[in-house]
Amino acid sequence: MHTFRRSAALLALTVGSVASLPALAADELHYNQISLRAEVSQEVARDQMIVTLYTEEQNTDPAKLAAAISTTMNKATAQAKQVKDITLRTGSRNSYPSYDTKGQKITGWRERAELRLESTDFAALSKLTGELLTDLKMGGMDFAIADPTRKASEDQLLKEAVTAFKTRAQLATDALGGKGYKIVNLNLNSNGYPQPYLRAPMMMKAAAMDSAPVTPEVEAGTSQVSMTADGSIEVLMQ
Repeated sequence: MHTFRRSAALLALTVGSVASLPALAADELHYNQISLRAEVSQEVARDQMIVTLYTEEQNTDPAKLAAAISTTMNKATAQAKQVKDITLRTGSRNSYPSYDTKGQKITGWRERAELRLESTDFAALSKLTGELLTDLKMGGMDFAIADPTRKASEDQLLKEAVTAFKTRAQLATDALGGKGYKIVNLNLNSNGYPQPYLRAPMMMKAAAMDSAPVTPEVEAGTSQVSMTADGSIEVLMQ
């Protein structure tokens, strides 16, 4: 009877020891692990120019109004297509009624149509914009980072972020007296790529109101973009 009890106790101890192995393994997995963060940044030029032009008219006859708007837009589109490296996009086109002073009777119609132009050739697009302003009005001038520039910037920053992370990892390893380290996980994230930068409205208005075709002044500027490397390493001790 005593022998059975001893065997049962020994079995229980053995099972308990085996059951604790995963917990010990989990503790060892995180042993000598530290979290690190590195960040790099650079100034990137806004090298894409985006211009929005529009025409707006009113007429008591909606059919004649639509025809007049179409004529103006078709002329502008045909003129813009003659310039190389200009991307054309048709913007919004809306019509709405005009009412009398009591707001009850429709007295006419107004219609507005937009034309969006994009290019990395600032000189060509600025010149074209000045010419089109004889028939159209300036809706907005924006600046953004072109997709190829964005990709090249991200690729460069990614390499620099990884290098910066490895430098910090080595510093931490040396400070702890380790003989080396291995990366457990690493996450890379880019920040700071802005939405298109809107040009000052008063400057656009001045260009649009000039009687002769004027090439609008261009001030694209730059944006600071960054890449962060977050992760953890396991320091290999002596």
